[in-house]
Amino acid sequence: MRLLFLGDMVGKVGRMAVFDQLPDLINSMKTDFVIVNGENAANGFGVTQSILDATLAAGADVMTTGNHVWDQKEALSFADREERFIRPANYPAGTPGRGANMFEARNGARVMVMNIMGRVFMHPELDDPFASVEQQLTGVELGAAADVIFIDFHAEATSEKQCFAHFVDGRVSAVIGTHTHVPTGDHQILTHGTGYMSDAGMCGDYDSSLGMDKEEPMQRFISKVPKGRFEPATGEATICGVGLEIDDRTGLTTRIAPLRIGPRLENCLPW
Repeated sequence: MRLLFLGDMVGKVGRMAVFDQLPDLINSMKTDFVIVNGENAANGFGVTQSILDATLAAGADVMTTGNHVWDQKEALSFADREERFIRPANYPAGTPGRGANMFEARNGARVMVMNIMGRVFMHPELDDPFASVEQQLTGVELGAAADVIFIDFHAEATSEKQCFAHFVDGRVSAVIGTHTHVPTGDHQILTHGTGYMSDAGMCGDYDSSLGMDKEEPMQRFISKVPKGRFEPATGEATICGVGLEIDDRTGLTTRIAPLRIGPRLENCLPW
């Protein structure tokens, strides 16, 4: 099967680029399942109900998130009822929503999507991501209870991302990193068949600082004094993500390649 994952949508230009182009990408690339990280979609911070609905209407099967998941407080009210909205699994027990769920792909495959957040340079108070993934995988064997297991690992440190991926190598289909908003060039298939990429990049304006208008963060670096709010950049967006071909029998990755479409980065398609 073919799975497409798009990195963090940032602001209006990022989400509109995805809404406009995703339907054609699904058709032209013959994609069976689509996951989009939406944690920066609402003016750069969080997700609203209307943005979630529009993302799913554009063809996404699931939305994953990260550390900005609760920036829009309405997410606390819809997280429990929206089965296709996934927040990091290693939030404490009792947190609204779910950290993993099983879905059916267009080709009939059973796809488990999981979202886990790293702790290095981020939120050390969260549950251990390694123990959390063990808990989530209990009773869900790849190729038996699930045909595909995909993990969006939302983390800052590449060392943590890599060690996490090696920890689950061969037990999940893919571990794709998000959060840093910069696409990495290390897409690969690990020793035991798990697809890996340190960061899928963002869907947003790359003439920016991580999708934000560059003047305010640049001024803060220079003067150390905030002059205003961070606001999403408004130039033309580049869509970034990764495509995976996954073996129907084993659930392991047989091909992984980046996707980049837009004006700022070198364009490429996974197939």
